[in-house]
Amino acid sequence: MPKFLIEVSHEGTTQACIKAIELFHRTGSHFLTHADWGCKDGQHTAWIIVETDSREDARRILPVPYRTAAKIVQLNAFTGDDLNELLRQHPS
Repeated sequence: MPKFLIEVSHEGTTQACIKAIELFHRTGSHFLTHADWGCKDGQHTAWIIVETDSREDARRILPVPYRTAAKIVQLNAFTGDDLNELLRQHPS
């Protein structure tokens, strides 16, 4: 199943942090209550990694006010075979 990194930013005020955290927790999704936050380090962003069928399914996990602006990136890993195939397809 595809894996996605969801990145959700909010304004850099204490009130915006409280609003975002409360909304994530009130929504009740397991994913949202386990988000990692950068607010204490001045990076007003939450990150969540989920396995779901599609980018749009990942977006639907978020509370409605954050869906549009969220950045969603499909993640993948590379094996040695993947690297060899890339080198074969794109020789230097």
